[in-house]
Amino acid sequence: MLFWFVLLYILFSVGIGLFVATKVKNTRDFAIAGRHLPLPVVIATVFATWFGAEAIFGVSSTFVEEGLTGVVADPFGASLCLIIAGILFSKYLYKLNIITLGDFYRKRYGRTIEVLTTLAILVSYLGWVAAQIKALGLILNIVSDGAISEQMGMILGTFIVLTYTTLGGMLSVAILDFIQMLVVISGLLFIGYIVSGLTGGIQPVLDNAYDKGRLDFFPKGNIWVWITFIGTWMTMMLGSIPQQDVFQRITSAKSAKIALWGSIFGASIYFCFTFVPMFIAYAATMINPEFYQELTQTDSQRVLPHLITNYTPLFAQAIFFGAVISAIMSCSSATLLAPSVTFAENIVRNFYPNMSDKQFLNVMRLCLVCFSIIVLIYASLSELSIFHMVESAYKITLAGAFTPLVFGIFWKKANDFGALCSIIGGVGTWIAMELIFGEDILIPAQLIGLLVSMIAMISTSLLTQEKYPVKFHLNH
Repeated sequence: MLFWFVLLYILFSVGIGLFVATKVKNTRDFAIAGRHLPLPVVIATVFATWFGAEAIFGVSSTFVEEGLTGVVADPFGASLCLIIAGILFSKYLYKLNIITLGDFYRKRYGRTIEVLTTLAILVSYLGWVAAQIKALGLILNIVSDGAISEQMGMILGTFIVLTYTTLGGMLSVAILDFIQMLVVISGLLFIGYIVSGLTGGIQPVLDNAYDKGRLDFFPKGNIWVWITFIGTWMTMMLGSIPQQDVFQRITSAKSAKIALWGSIFGASIYFCFTFVPMFIAYAATMINPEFYQELTQTDSQRVLPHLITNYTPLFAQAIFFGAVISAIMSCSSATLLAPSVTFAENIVRNFYPNMSDKQFLNVMRLCLVCFSIIVLIYASLSELSIFHMVESAYKITLAGAFTPLVFGIFWKKANDFGALCSIIGGVGTWIAMELIFGEDILIPAQLIGLLVSMIAMISTSLLTQEKYPVKFHLNH
């Protein structure tokens, strides 16, 4: 019964996505929903940017093991990222009327920087999207009671998301985000109510978490522990800003004002609501301490779904897994779409500049299918957990794409040679530090890369102003 309910819900969602797809007439509809989205839909789609497998399984399982200290990247860093990105994109980039972040890099610095930053952004998406696909496989495996393997579940999940995303693009994603956000919020709140009844209320769970140190936010240790803590927070907060899915969702708004407030409200709802799956997962360790203690040591990502299937009625299970499927589908559809649109716009299009709009739309769809296949292979082969897939995804954009973006917006003297040195220095340093020191490094390698990229941008831009004059600035 549970499996058939989930199947019907998936078919219902796909049906809505396919219906909305009939409204897609050109590449702007496909890439940024024609810039017609009202405030409620922008809020929903910004919320759905992060609220996927990471928020439900990754963050909750990490909280059970490490407490608030372990989830500094998400939701703390992720929420601030959405607010900062909303301010940057709505105030400075919205007026450019561009489709991708790569378009900004091209206008500001030229073709070489456009390609390099686009490639960095594409690589960063592998871990993030793979985490969503892995979670879809996990859910389909659980609701089918093992009849569908996790591997087959990942294949089916990818196909389901591709069905409506390939045809409807951002327009289908945005409308489904709005519907699915309502399902997610109401569904998880209902499960939280059910679970709190099993623990004697909310307060006993909070008291237990406090007694075991799970509510301690700041780390305990020497300065190097603090540096690692800050590095983890900054990687998610800053490294996620130069991301196409964040840009796409914010700039799909009808106006810059809606883009700004949509990002602020969406981020705030996300931050508050992420604590719900944390509460539910931690409550599981109180309901059956021995079983969940053993499960935490083997595969903590299964704590939440096992609690639901073992301790709640069928109706509650259907609501929970419907909400989870909603969250993951919303998140994975947009994160598959974003890199595909970026690759088509900033890499492929330059080789075929005379394509018609209809031909380019088909190229975007083909890129989406190809990227999905690559992500599926990566998700199948990777042994990283959902949380660590996401956590490691943004190191390359922090080291390579963040500095050219921020300096390109705020510093008039940033030139194309400075940006080139920034990217090479930042990414090169990050990779070198990872290869030489590995996990033994005291300062996170991506932070060293960020520092080098900033120094390279400032020094080389100042030294080469005459040879490489700035051709474009936002104030022009």
